[in-house]
Amino acid sequence: MSGISINALDIRLGGTAIISQLDLQVQAGEFLVLLGPSGCGKSTLLHSIAGFIEVSSGSIAIGGQDVTWADPKDRGIGMVFQSYALYPTMTVEKNMAFGPKIAGVPRAEIKKRVDRVAGMLHLEELLQRKPANLSGGQRQRVAIGRALVREAEVLLFDEPLSNLDAKLRSVLRRELKELHAKLGATMVYVTHDQVEAMTLANRIAVMRNGAIQQIDTPAAVYGKPANVYVAGFLGSPTMNFIKGQLKRDTAGWRFVHPRLQLDLSGYEFASAPQAGQPVIMGVRPEDITVQTSPGGSFASEVRLVEPMGSNQVLWLALQDLDLGVIADATLVAPAGTQVYASINASRVSLFDAGTEERI
Repeated sequence: MSGISINALDIRLGGTAIISQLDLQVQAGEFLVLLGPSGCGKSTLLHSIAGFIEVSSGSIAIGGQDVTWADPKDRGIGMVFQSYALYPTMTVEKNMAFGPKIAGVPRAEIKKRVDRVAGMLHLEELLQRKPANLSGGQRQRVAIGRALVREAEVLLFDEPLSNLDAKLRSVLRRELKELHAKLGATMVYVTHDQVEAMTLANRIAVMRNGAIQQIDTPAAVYGKPANVYVAGFLGSPTMNFIKGQLKRDTAGWRFVHPRLQLDLSGYEFASAPQAGQPVIMGVRPEDITVQTSPGGSFASEVRLVEPMGSNQVLWLALQDLDLGVIADATLVAPAGTQVYASINASRVSLFDAGTEERI
């Protein structure tokens, strides 16, 4: 297995800085997901690892070997693209065998690899078909298989599931996770889909404007986001943000807002708080509970209800804010209902109102 080491990477395209002084260490055998919106630099970073984009400065090493200026074919990587990129006149078998054939791998070894990978990806019955006779999911399996047949220790995925429908994405997501467990190869996966990131990754690197905002396990990125941007990017519905101040009294620290106060004795501060400090409190919809009887942190009116099957999303009015709450489907609280909400103080996130960094 090979790790990837990126140091002080700069990439400029057309005179515009896309990535500046980026450092990233991908451990051998891990599944790292680069997550972010379109234009954040995640695909540019992936393509620079593959050798498709020339770097302006910095270095890229794969398996301890400096490949900054090496051709893509000499980097020991396999690449899976969003667009499948299959040869339309070749059968599935020939598509998968093409890379090793060009590399001079003996015919018997190529057949052995193709048969093994076809078995892993359930492609045995499709080997003599051409891409035009395959479904989207089957084509993407072939594209993945073509990368695997190279027996590369590093596999790069550029939004490979984004062209598929939701059900098929879910199926292939599970298969990719199982594939990683079987192979143990180093995988770097680009997506804007937070569900893919949360379910696939050992670690997630959240990107914005060519920089990594936070890199950590899915649980840490979701539960303890480093800043407001990361907090707002993950979660559906998105995290609720409430502006207020920190106050301290004999009982300890409190979050104060004109409509609510919250005891912060269970909160783990990342940096020393200051009395009177303007802050933004972030709270996930699942960390707010509601009831129709009096009690809780604050009272509010239900503005909108979104049924979701096993649960429902209630949108509550708090001054000029709409707060999303995930509630059990059995709760009867139609629009216009007065409800009473409680916030799990141990699960909130606090950010400095000026820097928007976690405190």
